[in-house]
Amino acid sequence: MAKFKYHVLVCGGTGCRASQSETIAANIKRAVAENNLANEVQVIKTGCFGFCEKGPVVKMVPDNTFYVQVTPGDADELVLEHLVKGRKVKRLLYVDPETHTAVSDSKHMDFYKKQLRIALRNCGFIDPENIEEYIARDGYSALGTVLEQYSPEKAIEVVKASGLRGRGGGGFPTGLKWELTRKSKAEQKFVVCNADEGDPGAFMDRSILEGDPHSVLEAMAICGYCIGADKGLIYIRAEYPLAIKRLKIAIEQARKYGFLGNDIFGSGFNFDVTIRYGAGAFVCGEETALIHSMEGKRGEPTVKPPFPAQCGYQGKPTNVNNVETFANIPVIFLKGADWFSNIGTPKSPGTKVFALAGKVNNVGLIEVPMGTTLREVIFDIGGGIKSGKKFKAVQTGGPSGGCLTEKHLDLPIDYETLVANGSMMGSGGMIVMDEDDCMVSVAKFYLDFTVEESCGKCSPCRIGNKRLHELLDKITLGQGEEADLSRLRNLATVIKDTALCGLGQTSPNPVLSTLDNFPEEYEAHVKEGKCPAGQCRALMQYVIDPNLCVGCTLCSRVCPVDAISGSKKTPHFINSMVCIKCGACMEKCKFGAISVQ
Repeated sequence: MAKFKYHVLVCGGTGCRASQSETIAANIKRAVAENNLANEVQVIKTGCFGFCEKGPVVKMVPDNTFYVQVTPGDADELVLEHLVKGRKVKRLLYVDPETHTAVSDSKHMDFYKKQLRIALRNCGFIDPENIEEYIARDGYSALGTVLEQYSPEKAIEVVKASGLRGRGGGGFPTGLKWELTRKSKAEQKFVVCNADEGDPGAFMDRSILEGDPHSVLEAMAICGYCIGADKGLIYIRAEYPLAIKRLKIAIEQARKYGFLGNDIFGSGFNFDVTIRYGAGAFVCGEETALIHSMEGKRGEPTVKPPFPAQCGYQGKPTNVNNVETFANIPVIFLKGADWFSNIGTPKSPGTKVFALAGKVNNVGLIEVPMGTTLREVIFDIGGGIKSGKKFKAVQTGGPSGGCLTEKHLDLPIDYETLVANGSMMGSGGMIVMDEDDCMVSVAKFYLDFTVEESCGKCSPCRIGNKRLHELLDKITLGQGEEADLSRLRNLATVIKDTALCGLGQTSPNPVLSTLDNFPEEYEAHVKEGKCPAGQCRALMQYVIDPNLCVGCTLCSRVCPVDAISGSKKTPHFINSMVCIKCGACMEKCKFGAISVQ
């Protein structure tokens, strides 16, 4: 095998591919060949580096120079300057927003300093379509160790001792779930990987499958050995084409190398994996709904017990874990349960992957130890709020979570703390909001989603959430009454207590958390007919300040409905009965004379 002097790592995740990273990689390969460096330089398309805000990313190894916001046109300069002349291309280096100095090594970037990558350990480091690169980073060593040195019961004890909890949202102890499935007596059992990632703004599981699919396959095989299953199924939404492509490649490679199939490592253990596709239904993130979908039935949850560990896919004992949970398994066996359990907090060991998005400077995929505070995530790793705006709230847990405020910024991120404060961990979505966001509209946005995604099986979710949404809609239209606020709370509480599955039981969280933390906004909508954030269009009114208007007529010329009147060089007036509140006038006004009230 050729030994290369340099390795050029080009982000091949979905986000960077959308910004032409495939063309960047091709252009760099061409420039490498043109400069006669093909025997010295290897160009590798990796998974996601995580720093999505600054993508596409190109990293030079071994000097670890980290280039950001690279374009296809930069390829020749990168090769000529960095690889031929040995000089960094300074204009493509990351610039620290506080010190305004260029940072060439990712280790010195605030975005990475407080991260600890376990589930994401190989993303951005290896070619996910090359099994040999995974093997070179101890890939499949954990599987070999388990098959050669552990009984199934002993291996399960290791997982239990690590304290790993399900990363899909529920936080159920992983080792205990494996133990329950093993104790169920049946000739056939199944291992299921839940890759049905449906939270708005969430892309954690997708990125792991795109960047390190073998880690999930290895963990599923370990799980199969532990519970007594020889078949694994990965349930993934069909709208993840790149993840599916790389999974298929990884499965074929693992079979070829003997890590899947019959008599793995000569142990007599048989295990293979197939893929099942989902249509993108949020409710199919719930394990019983997921199982029904895989069976070709409607994706609806069922009452538990029996649990899937007792009666799951095709009526057989089935262990269901999500992608991130599985991605932690090989490392636990390689580094030990004590190593893992000493990271994070006593009740929430290990790390958690979050998709950090919204009004934050550094949007991206991060992994931090449990117990890290929201302040550290948003202001240290996330770089604070965009455009110097004031932080207002952060939604954790997606549609099932709640909105936390400035008073919660120093709370440690763990399962119990988030739930105690009206939110939840969820699968890892984290949406940051600033002073311009209306919290009533935010609650309505999440109810829009859950109403659309409800399977309709139980009436509290099917009917209750619809009525909840109608109340929010009424309030944002300025038609709310004071009594509607108590109706909101009462109905939300009933839905939480009576819905069948986790979707319905947690769907009122955005409403209840915003009612608790931002009561003044609800009251302003109802009592004053105003939206303090200026986001509810029905409550907005554009006005022209006669003291600032110079009568340039630009606003009246851009108004699509002729709602603005006035003569040249005299103050203009907006007819609120005609105005459609499109904002075109305020956007074009050069004198700041137009405002929203």
